[in-house]
Amino acid sequence: QVQLVESGGGLVQPGGSLTLSCAASGFMFRVYSMSWYRQGPGKERELVAAIRPAGAPTNYADSVKGRFTISRDNDKKMVYLWMNSLRAEDTAVYFCGAGGFMEIANVEHWGQGTQVTVSS
Repeated sequence: QVQLVESGGGLVQPGGSLTLSCAASGFMFRVYSMSWYRQGPGKERELVAAIRPAGAPTNYADSVKGRFTISRDNDKKMVYLWMNSLRAEDTAVYFCGAGGFMEIANVEHWGQGTQVTVSS
């Protein structure tokens, strides 16, 4: 069965950094775009970053450009989100998705989510 398992979430201070990981199994990872979406309190789930199968191009929300970096390792079937200069508004549950390079409707598989809380 398809599994996407996120890890790396937690509590971090504003201005800090955190790296999220997503381990994929049960589907042809190397042919899928992979994505990170997030859902903050009282907000809709939104695209954070996405990456094509070969690792390029990438797609980022304007709010995270220059601060977050998405990467993938097709041999390990892993996708990562490096988050820097974190802000309180980055607080959300972060979900790993298979597909969804441009829009949420194209996400075919979802992980369970991992909580990121940015607070002093």
